[in-house]
Amino acid sequence: MLTRNSADVIVVGAGVVGAACAYYAARSGLRVAVLDRGPVAGGTTGAGEGNLLVSDKEPGPELELARTSGELWRKLSQELPPDIEYEPKGGLVVASDEAGMAALRDFASGQRGAGVTAEEVPADRLRDLEPHLAAGLAGGFHYPQDAQVMPALAAAHLLRAGGERVRLRLGEEVTGLLTGASGEIRGVRTTVGELHAPYVVNAAGTWGGEIARLARVTLPVRPRRGFVLVTEPLPRVVRRKVYAADYVADVASGSAALQTSAVVEGTPAGPVLIGASRERVGYDRTLSPEALRRLAAQAIALFPVLAGIRTMRTYVGFRPYLPDHLPAIGPDPRVPGLLHACGHEGAGIGLAPATGLAIARSLTGGEPPLDIAPFRPERFSPAA
Repeated sequence: MLTRNSADVIVVGAGVVGAACAYYAARSGLRVAVLDRGPVAGGTTGAGEGNLLVSDKEPGPELELARTSGELWRKLSQELPPDIEYEPKGGLVVASDEAGMAALRDFASGQRGAGVTAEEVPADRLRDLEPHLAAGLAGGFHYPQDAQVMPALAAAHLLRAGGERVRLRLGEEVTGLLTGASGEIRGVRTTVGELHAPYVVNAAGTWGGEIARLARVTLPVRPRRGFVLVTEPLPRVVRRKVYAADYVADVASGSAALQTSAVVEGTPAGPVLIGASRERVGYDRTLSPEALRRLAAQAIALFPVLAGIRTMRTYVGFRPYLPDHLPAIGPDPRVPGLLHACGHEGAGIGLAPATGLAIARSLTGGEPPLDIAPFRPERFSPAA
């Protein structure tokens, strides 16, 4: 049984990535302690839209991680309670002109070669998929593999599904790492006391760099702020996740400046979620009227029916950004017993299951669900 002061593995972070790590580790027979200085899903997860996307990813390691996670999410949707709101509704990417449509064709062609289903939709068929779309668009691509979950509930249910092998310790901040004579992990020191384990998983999201610094290693995770508008409950006026083609470029950009691109999706509960903005301003949570104005205007340009609809609230979150846009996943050879599962930027909810399974397999000596070499944490070390 899991005792108060010892475990087989300590997971730092109770967001969806940490929850997935705990879930798969527990399913592998390990005793897991999950620590978080705040509540479950109190960071990036709680401020996310719940996107499970392949549509915005070019061929390469992140797309493979997304495809693997998509399969795992489908399995989890049968194992976890229905209130995680798993919805395989698909995504629709639209272009405003022929130049944008040509770029989407090139992007989709590469994705198809990597196993993604991308169906071209001519301009005169767009409203068959989304009746309330604006007129005059040049066309788009439908991605039936895109899906959505309610992220905070998904994280909570993953933790609960770990059963007695998972112990959750909230309101407990990690202040140091315990190491042995050879620098190997022995546990953590927290604001409450010491907790012993031979493995520590850094799933601290935007704050993953701080946990790495406690271990005296480099992991340059930086916050990338984003806002989401939430409308009043509506009939299902938006059936899928719908976004403009420039969203893909914004995701891939490393710019620190404010970027906004229309991302609009309905939810089973009725409200429409409107994003997405990106900017690097540290951990400044100040409301940005300019970002919100742009989001509202771009959403109305895509869906004129939203004009005059009331916004119930807005929320802000910080995406954990790494310079090469790939997360850090797996054991850190610089510190025996330390593993990382952070830096997923805005895709952590979608990428969580494959990340968690890869971490669990690393802990137990099993075969990872995909090649995790591109995500190696030490790639940012000066000597790498």
